[in-house]
Amino acid sequence: MRGKRRIGCLLLALCLLFAQSGCGRMEESGGEEAGEEKKIQIGMSFDSFVIERWQRDRDVFVSVAKELGAEVNVQNANGVVEEQQKQIDYFIQKGMDVIVIIAIDPVSLRDSVKKAKAAGIRVISYDRLIDDVDIDLYISFDNEMVGEMMARALLIKQIDNVIMIGGSPTDNNVPMVEGAFKRLMSKHRVQILDAVHADNWRAEEAADYIYENPDKVAQADAIMCGNDDLATQAVRALSENRQAGEIYVVGQDADLAACQRIVEGTQVMTVYKPVEKLATRAAEAAVALANGGTLTGDDVTQMHSGSYRIPYIALEPVSVNLGNIDEVIIGSGFHLKEDVYLNVPNKMPK
Repeated sequence: MRGKRRIGCLLLALCLLFAQSGCGRMEESGGEEAGEEKKIQIGMSFDSFVIERWQRDRDVFVSVAKELGAEVNVQNANGVVEEQQKQIDYFIQKGMDVIVIIAIDPVSLRDSVKKAKAAGIRVISYDRLIDDVDIDLYISFDNEMVGEMMARALLIKQIDNVIMIGGSPTDNNVPMVEGAFKRLMSKHRVQILDAVHADNWRAEEAADYIYENPDKVAQADAIMCGNDDLATQAVRALSENRQAGEIYVVGQDADLAACQRIVEGTQVMTVYKPVEKLATRAAEAAVALANGGTLTGDDVTQMHSGSYRIPYIALEPVSVNLGNIDEVIIGSGFHLKEDVYLNVPNKMPK
């Protein structure tokens, strides 16, 4: 009897042990393994991926954040403000440590940012400023410098008249770029024949403008396009009217199509933004903020945004033309030489 009791007690102890270990495994499933430190959670909401460069930004940011021990949940709002608001609400509910926003309409997102901040979540305004709200960082390229570079590229051509086809009127970067461009045009007495904007950066509106305003276009020496997507559509429309190459076109973002047009002679310049640097620096800042740290570095300054004073990092862009495209674009590996010179292989450097 004693032996049976001992065996019974032993079996009972083993059953209890297995039951406890089984429960432990269920609690850990889908989460961090026992003893593993909880990873930083970053939510990233993009306007859309229509603009070519955003996919580069995403890939670099996610890669760097992962190397720094963070997980990134990327969402695409497809240009719909209400969808971006829902995404930010979702990130708040999930208890993200940091939310990074590429804003569609900054004004419409102010309340969303305030809710995130009230929940103790740090917020980074990436590339596009969400103004007049207490964000933890605005990181972008120097947008006034972009406008100045566009202007100088056209002033070298000694133009008299220019048309401006700008980006989304809700994008806070647009007035920065255009303000600097207009100041230089005014200083050099270049007449701005017309200035229009493409809602939500819809590139086809640039082509529509060319088709619908033939008289104004005929008077223009140049067209300033808010980005290279707009320039692509503008040059296509100009080509149909046999004006491509005769009317100078500038853009920004160094899209492959724009670089191809530069070597072909139908676009004067583009502005190269080393997005790898921007995305890397933003990922580093996001992890630092998630860890409760303050942003440090020679590149961190302050700027006024409505009634707030916020941390600001502005990276320097590079003006790209036929004279330096091989060095800046191909030399940096941003685009391959074979791709840039695809349509004019006879001009390809050895």
